[in-house]
Formats: sequence, C-alpha cells, structure tokens
Amino acid sequence: MKLKSQTRPQPNRSPRTPRGAAAKQNGAKPRGRGARRTGVPLRRRIGAHLPSIRRVLAGLGAAAAAAALVALLSGPWLRVTDVTWAGEQFTGERELRRLLDRQRGTSVLAVDTRALGELLERLPAVASATVRASLPGRVDVTIVEREAAFVWETSTARLLGAADGTLFAALPPDADLGPELAPLPHVSDERDMSRLMAAGDRISDGLMRSALHLASLDPAALGSDAETLRVRIDDEFGFGLVAAVPGWELALGVYGMDPNQSAAEATARLERQVTAVRTLFAGRPEAEISWVDARNPGKVYFRAKG
Repeated sequence: MKLKSQTRPQPNRSPRTPRGAAAKQNGAKPRGRGARRTGVPLRRRIGAHLPSIRRVLAGLGAAAAAAALVALLSGPWLRVTDVTWAGEQFTGERELRRLLDRQRGTSVLAVDTRALGELLERLPAVASATVRASLPGRVDVTIVEREAAFVWETSTARLLGAADGTLFAALPPDADLGPELAPLPHVSDERDMSRLMAAGDRISDGLMRSALHLASLDPAALGSDAETLRVRIDDEFGFGLVAAVPGWELALGVYGMDPNQSAAEATARLERQVTAVRTLFAGRPEAEISWVDARNPGKVYFRAKG
C-alpha cells in the first residue's frame, strides 16, 4: 500500500519587493549609509538669526549722523554771535537786550523764534515782533510798535497811550513830542495817584472815553473864541477844560469813574454843561472870566478876573 505524501497548503504571500525598489515606487530616493540628510543648510540657518550687512551699515550710518548732529548743535560752529533788531522807537534798549542777549552762545538751530517773538510782544510798546534765525549764527528781530492815540501827561512823565487805553511809552515831562505826537489829544492828569503811572498801565474804558470826548470838543460849541482847549483832571474837581487864551478854566466834575453811570447818561450830562457855559459866554465876555464851575449844569458859578 502506497502512502501519498500530502503537501501542506501555503498561505498566499505576495512576492517580497526589495526595499530599494519600494522606495523607487514611492518616489523617494533610497537612503543608504552614506546618504546626506535633507533640509536647510547650517549656514543659512545661522544667517537667518543674524542681521544682514545692509542693516548693519544702515545702523552705523544712522548712529554716525546722530553723532554728527549732536556735535553740530553743541559745537562752536553754529553758536549765535550776532543779534540785531530794528523798528523800535519807544521800546527801551535795556528791555530788548535783556531778552535778546540770552540767545548769544546758544545754537542757532535751537532758537525758538516763535517763543522769543511772544516774549517781545509782552513789552508795552511792541504790537508785533518777527524773529528770524539764520546760519551761521545770526538772529534778526523786526519790531512793529503800537500807534499812539493820545498823550497822558503827569508830573513825572508824558505817557503815550494806544487806542485800547494801554500806556506803552514814558517820555520825560518836558520832552519835545515833535510834529507826529503834538497834534494828538492831551490829558493833563494832576491827581496824586498819577505820579505812579508808568508804561504798561492801562486807562479804564470810561475814563479814557470821557477824556477823549472832552479833547475833541470844539471851543465854538462853548461859545468861546479860544483856538485850543486842554483837558485836565484832578482830585478836587474831576475833569476840566483850560483855555490858555483868553485865559479861563472850566470845572466839569467826575466822568468815567462811576460804574452806575452809562455812556449815554454821561454824554447827556456833558451836553447840558456845554449849553450852560455857552449861555454864560453869550451874556458875559469870556475874556472877563477866570473860573467857571459847571459841575451842576442847573447852577453854573463863575469868578471874574481881577
């Protein structure tokens, strides 16, 4: 009896593919022992963390420029050595030097022309000031002064006043005003407190309005033959008018000092006083009169000459 050998069935196995072939099939290169690792080179990885040469040069250039600017500002090349001003007539030279001499020795690039102009405009006589700084070290100032509107005379000075009542210049009491200032309205202030008045002070609106109104009064409105009238104010009689020729004085009282009196009321009162004085001069020659008290227009008193 023959025995048949039985062959044990083998499981289905796919044929083994070589490792290199599988790598080729996947699109990758076979890696052997000597293959180099792929990736960013070390030199590039180090360079990415370091600044470029352009940035280094730009930084050095900026530092050099800053150092040069500091040296320029603090060095002697741009120091202010020349300070000039023009346009001043009533502004004191001492005041100008006090403000402008501070600029000498500073860098011309550091001069604050706007701030310096504002300081100059705080001076009483200065209406506006223009400041220019130029190389190598020059500062030029152009001043425009206030325009005089009246002359306020005291026992110590002749004060020039602007239209807003600001007294901006003080001249000696016997100073020659010249052809430009002589025609301006004049007010002779004989009050005790007037001795303390100085440039920079301001006449109140009411007082100035009354003074200028009287200064503009035509002598003919009073019935007078006088060519000019001088306005005076003192502590006893307030405002008054003086006619050097034919030689009389007129007391009108206080104006512009009572806050309860309006401008219209003051004007109406002055008109009554003018009418009363005109009536007086119509009945008696003014050449015979030395003193008139018209503070109360209803009762006018006068004193004859001699």
